[in-house]
Amino acid sequence: MDIDRERWSGEGDFTERLLAWLAARDDIVFLRVEDAVATRTDVDYNFVSNEIYVRFRTRDRQERRRLWGVLPVRRTVAEKVTTMEALETALADDPELGPPDFADGAMIQYLDTQRVVPPYQTRGYKLIELVRIYEAGAAPRA
Repeated sequence: MDIDRERWSGEGDFTERLLAWLAARDDIVFLRVEDAVATRTDVDYNFVSNEIYVRFRTRDRQERRRLWGVLPVRRTVAEKVTTMEALETALADDPELGPPDFADGAMIQYLDTQRVVPPYQTRGYKLIELVRIYEAGAAPRA
């Protein structure tokens, strides 16, 4: 799968793990990752915020109905193979990623923190990584 990384700086190990996990799924056909505007750096911490957009695979299904209650009509409808709720469940079942910190029908959010102590330094910094997963092409949140 080709992942659109054009708007991503590449920061965030947890984001990279999530991307690898999502790319391995056959029910996802598109991934885009972007830096969010909330990313910031200070002396004691780095806050990295990334957003991942997914598009689910669809399958065609024939739908039959009657037009004006008389004429039989058949049309092809594209339906998604999976949903955000099913994706949330699959992520929670993976022991490496675990359940998200927050999820609703439109977004899945992870907050990963770790202490980083570079070599030859007495003080380290806290790396806080916020990753939000949205469905690409979905209606904007209210």
